[in-house]
Amino acid sequence: MSVKPVKVGVIGCGAISDAYFSAKSFEILDFAACADIAIDRAKEKAEKHEIPVACTPEELLKMDDIEIVINLTVPKAHTEVNMAIIEAGKSAHVEKPISVTREGGLQQLAAAKDKGVLLGGAPDTFYGGGHQTCRKLIEDGWIGKPVAATAFMMSGGVENWHPNPWFYYDIGGGPMFDMGPYYLTALVNLFGPARRISGSTSKGQPTRTIANGIEDGKVIDVVVPTHVAGTIDFVNGVVATVVMSFDIVGGAELPNIEVYGTEGSMTVPDPNGFGGPVKVRRYDGEGLDVPLTHGYAGGHRGIGAADIAYSLRTGKKHRANGEVAYHVLDMMHAFHDSSDAGKHVDLASTCEQPRAVPMGLRAGTLDE
Repeated sequence: MSVKPVKVGVIGCGAISDAYFSAKSFEILDFAACADIAIDRAKEKAEKHEIPVACTPEELLKMDDIEIVINLTVPKAHTEVNMAIIEAGKSAHVEKPISVTREGGLQQLAAAKDKGVLLGGAPDTFYGGGHQTCRKLIEDGWIGKPVAATAFMMSGGVENWHPNPWFYYDIGGGPMFDMGPYYLTALVNLFGPARRISGSTSKGQPTRTIANGIEDGKVIDVVVPTHVAGTIDFVNGVVATVVMSFDIVGGAELPNIEVYGTEGSMTVPDPNGFGGPVKVRRYDGEGLDVPLTHGYAGGHRGIGAADIAYSLRTGKKHRANGEVAYHVLDMMHAFHDSSDAGKHVDLASTCEQPRAVPMGLRAGTLDE
């Protein structure tokens, strides 16, 4: 299927933008401009990735031919920037999370609907060969009916390696809002929407000390919980146990994600990536390494933006859509709310399970 390319702009030219510019490999995307409040940063990325125009965010939003804007600003700015994109009559794909507040997420959903544009949000790693293989194995009955799952992100935090770790410990940060989107979106891809959350949270240390870069030795106040544990009850009956932590010193030996069914269990790859090993264990307990059934197992951040482009051209609903991103945001908040209230939280939001990605796609395409 040959479709007219869609012109794309990028707002926010920080470190993560390099990964998104790799989406130039998708035939449907035509990167027309990149913008940043620091214009020198935009010019640097434009030169590096051969983007025709480097400009300010305001100038980019005035470019009539741009149909999609990828928002790579810091989490606290996601709602403000997305609202400006939508107001300009353009579709938006935003880095995770879609907002730091439920109110901001709902505001974006309503505005996009009112303007008749599309809204999408990272992560889009579940499009990758690793997670689509697991989706197919479940749907083909390899482990029977799924009944339970586990998801573990065990880390000591980011201050020893990240050049700007401040916001990881501020509102909109913490392990749940930083890494939770990858894990929860992966689970929604496998099982569909959730209905109830139970959570407990704690803060291992009141402060953190930066141990790298030009701010080496500076002390950060820890505002948000750094250890979050709980359970998710999915509409389809699966119960998942989840732990997201920045308080694990020395590492851990727990799997990223495992799924347990009536006829076997399955190891799911790290949801922070697109590929990775898939293993199935059945009655004999011996693991079977399963070759990936789908492509896009390498680094393909930006595939969600390509999916919006296909949606604009074909009318098919994109997978990493605003409803999925908001449902994941609602789930993340619910872990914290449940801990604060000391009771289960019934989710007010829901979404459709994203469509499976087709097998056998040509490189650089998504919906042939």
